Amino acid sequence: MKKSIEIVGLPIVCISEGKEAGEVKSLVINPEKGTVDFLTVEHAEWQVSVKAIPFKKIVGIGEYAVTIESENSIIDLNEIPIANQLVNKRIKINDTRVMTRKGQLLGEANEFFVDDDSGAILGIQVGQKDRQVVIESADVLTFGKDILVVKEDVHYYTAPEQLEEEPEELAEETPEALEGVVEESPALTPAEPPSASMLSFSNGYSRQPMDEIKEKQLQLLEGKRILKDIYTKSGHILVKKDSLLSAEAIRHAQEEGPGIIVELSMNVEM
Repeated sequence: MKKSIEIVGLPIVCISEGKEAGEVKSLVINPEKGTVDFLTVEHAEWQVSVKAIPFKKIVGIGEYAVTIESENSIIDLNEIPIANQLVNKRIKINDTRVMTRKGQLLGEANEFFVDDDSGAILGIQVGQKDRQVVIESADVLTFGKDILVVKEDVHYYTAPEQLEEEPEELAEETPEALEGVVEESPALTPAEPPSASMLSFSNGYSRQPMDEIKEKQLQLLEGKRILKDIYTKSGHILVKKDSLLSAEAIRHAQEEGPGIIVELSMNVEM
């Protein structure tokens, strides 16, 4: 499971060619199915047409890259009418208002969770007064351009970040219970067991700490010879060809973002 923010901006790596083919620009949502059907691709050389990757063509979504078999997995949206229609609908989730069928405003969606194997949207994170909660996607009636419409009896679950900060049992809360909630509100006991998809928010959403990942990258790359000049996003030279990678250079690449560290990793003599 991935947050949308963890996917947007990732480099796209072609396995068979061993090269980078752009980066993820946006997630294209299918409002009827409640799924992410395509990832649009941003590439400096593609200025006219819009290109995308069907979600089913993705091999994997990792911490630092989206992998596909080859560049043939990237399609031109003008050649796929259905994909083009979805893009033109401009359905988004982040920064949209969340409202019940009868017009009760529940808050604002600020993130959503995607099954990185199927593309299914698992849940929506909503800002509710002084807390972040998650609504199961099964409770969403309409994925609209400006508003998400949900069932009247929708249930909330504690957002992953708050579960990490306050290790307690997964709490399910009704809109009525949260209405008027202030700082000192006790967690409610779930009226029924959370579904399997929602249990993944408390049990399955446990990423490897970023500091640990960066240390492993450092151990893998330090002292390796670089095969080409590597530049920062601003165009300055980061590492010169044939030089040996220092810890400082690797940490600088990590600070520059996923695209730079992936380029660095793909151009060292192993």
